[in-house]
Amino acid sequence: MSRIAVVPGSFDPVTLGHLDVIERAANIFDEIHVVVVHNPGKSAMLPIAQRVSLIEQAVADRALPSTIRVTGWSVGLLVDYCTEVGAQVLIKGVRSQVDVAYETPMAIVNRNLAGVETVFMLPDPAHAHVSSSLVRQVASLGGDVAPYVPRAVAEFLEETREG
Repeated sequence: MSRIAVVPGSFDPVTLGHLDVIERAANIFDEIHVVVVHNPGKSAMLPIAQRVSLIEQAVADRALPSTIRVTGWSVGLLVDYCTEVGAQVLIKGVRSQVDVAYETPMAIVNRNLAGVETVFMLPDPAHAHVSSSLVRQVASLGGDVAPYVPRAVAEFLEETREG
């Protein structure tokens, strides 16, 4: 039986920290589903389909394992997706105590609803200070986001700024 894990997030946009967590999860589990979810509490910069495409490009550029699947999920509970694909684990990257405090109640509810466990992964310290919201802010003010995001994202954001 395959060990399948889901790495969910808004990924708006995907950062090098996200890719670090995805890559390390792929070294532990047989199959990884990176699931771009709609977060009703946030106003998205990029549509879900664009975020999926940028993650797929980043995964390919880094030659990450072919066992990584990227998809979007915007209706229903995330644990419904987990049940659908046979995943028993959610992987969540946490940068600080604030992230842990935010994620813990959801982890408990996901376990209660569907028996899906949550594993918290700490980021590489080089990426611990980077969030998608910080990248969006820097990009919106004309700053260089290349040190924080995959090449495909940096190029896309540059093109949209110029165009």
